[in-house]
Amino acid sequence: MLGSVLALAVAGTAGAVFLWPVGVAPEPIELSGDAGRGAYLARASGCIACHTNFERGGAPLAGGVELATPFGTFYSPNLTTDPENGIGRWSIEDFAMAVRQGVSPEGEPYYPSFTYPFYGDFSDQDIADLWAAFQTVPPVAEVPPDHEVGFPFNMRWGLKLWRAAFLRDPETESVEGRDDVWNRGRELARGAAHCGACHTGRNIAGARLETAFYAGNDDLPGGDHAPSIQIEHLVEQGWTVDSIVYALETGITPSGDVFGGGMGEVVQYGTSFLTPEDRLAIATYIMDPGDDLPDPE
Repeated sequence: MLGSVLALAVAGTAGAVFLWPVGVAPEPIELSGDAGRGAYLARASGCIACHTNFERGGAPLAGGVELATPFGTFYSPNLTTDPENGIGRWSIEDFAMAVRQGVSPEGEPYYPSFTYPFYGDFSDQDIADLWAAFQTVPPVAEVPPDHEVGFPFNMRWGLKLWRAAFLRDPETESVEGRDDVWNRGRELARGAAHCGACHTGRNIAGARLETAFYAGNDDLPGGDHAPSIQIEHLVEQGWTVDSIVYALETGITPSGDVFGGGMGEVVQYGTSFLTPEDRLAIATYIMDPGDDLPDPE
């Protein structure tokens, strides 16, 4: 009898989670978008690097980039204007919900291999600009491979629990008492540029460790590695604000080495396209994150 009751309770809980809606439908966005500004924001956000399969000569934003993780292998989706395989049938509100909340037009949660947690503070104008830029992308009838994710991670409804436990505001807002350069760096590093996606370790559920902010990650997808970018480690390695600015433009480190792997792509397809002012802002913040960096234990 007790076993039957427990089974019913578990089934009821699972059913409730399955039916639990995620995301909040945005208000209509009727702003005019600036495609140039949107393209810049897309570069800063890593859209081109993550959604263009350069290794196979893929078309821009046609998806298919492989991301091997402990939870399975994910493939980035097609973001071209193709109506069948891309986002050609989406509305701007669908786009806003996907980018800021990680929820599909069908109301399904996206896997956090998509870095939407960092884009939660994008304004309606940001969304309008991005949307205008994506509308200029030619349609490509490319179908990326399906995710290769086994049980239980293939049960998307379980992501609702993950979101409830780990989804946080990116905290990109300006901090009173800090100058415009620092605050712009905070906005970019904690938001669009999503530095913490690679340079912060993860827990067993794949969520960022809040106590290891920028402390590095030895277990990135594909066996890659991201070093600590906490201040004391950067200073030990000879980094300065100026050398970070230079590295974000060229990929060359203070030792004369060059970035490889994921960081090389970040520079090649992202930060090298930023303005000198924005690279300076990111470097200024990284070298002085202030109270954003947790106290060492």
